[in-house]
Amino acid sequence: MRALVTGAAGFIGYHTAVRLLDSGHDVVGADNLNSYYDPSLKRARLAELAQHSQRSRGSWEFVRCELEHRGQTEALFARGRFDVVVHLAAQAGVRYSLENPHAYTGSNITGFLNVLEGCRQRRIGRLIYASSSSVYGGHAKVPFAVGDPVEKPVSLYAATKRANELMAHCYTHLFGIATTGLRFFTVYGPWGRPDMAPFRFARAIDQGESLDIYNYGRMLRDFTYVGDIVEGLLRVVECQPSGYRLYNIGNSSPVPLMDFVHAMEKAFGRRARRRFLPMQKGDVVATHADVEEFWQLTGFRPRTSIEDGVARFVEWYRHYFAPARPLPAESHAESVGATR
Repeated sequence: MRALVTGAAGFIGYHTAVRLLDSGHDVVGADNLNSYYDPSLKRARLAELAQHSQRSRGSWEFVRCELEHRGQTEALFARGRFDVVVHLAAQAGVRYSLENPHAYTGSNITGFLNVLEGCRQRRIGRLIYASSSSVYGGHAKVPFAVGDPVEKPVSLYAATKRANELMAHCYTHLFGIATTGLRFFTVYGPWGRPDMAPFRFARAIDQGESLDIYNYGRMLRDFTYVGDIVEGLLRVVECQPSGYRLYNIGNSSPVPLMDFVHAMEKAFGRRARRRFLPMQKGDVVATHADVEEFWQLTGFRPRTSIEDGVARFVEWYRHYFAPARPLPAESHAESVGATR
């Protein structure tokens, strides 16, 4: 199988490309390597992918591409036949969408449209794309069913991801493309994004800095280890669902934020300096994934415990940021609710 993975230099994209290569698939990865957070981490992921491909059964090719640029996207799709497109590229982040909204309409709306058009024009029958738990909005504290009418995005980022779901529905209806949207719930793990809360927690504990905890710690999150996310995504690739599909993919066991902090303190072997702050705009108090439909399709439920997942993340963090390697530059810090 030959797969196109957009956002391949990103957190989830990197892990997805690795797993596809390990399974013997040929992978073309695309990314724009933007500076939303330190591009050196993205380049390091690409270097790891290049080395990994030499040990795997699949082939690897990287293309730098701005998906919102129509000509560049058309050229990307013209690079031979793809059996499936895994679209993970997007402008992520809740808080940054308040500061730079045009970045979201460009990447998440125009870019997504160009990917849909690439699938249509090149007659690629399968598209799997990243959505987000953020689309639920509000102060959710119960599991929602997909398509629940209470969905009310409370950030522009969330609104663009909901728009992606609706756009995919249109292309399935009009052109018969099998589209599967996956609503990721608070993903964490090795090679994670520096702007997300788990990474910032690790930096603060490691450097002895204050750890910002929003809503005074009174938050619940469906923290999901990246290995479980990618395993679920690969199950979707294997299942080849038809038509328009939309699934939650999360741990389905919400964890109090302070329990996550305690797990990280345990992994580092030291207590964090804590600074409790009020709720941020665009954030939600709780997320909880109802994954029953996803389990029925794939037979898979996330199984990595918070303790094991955090320990693996901290092990990678300490190895990656050995004394010889500087910490990444400060990026657009996200709240704990950010998922990608």
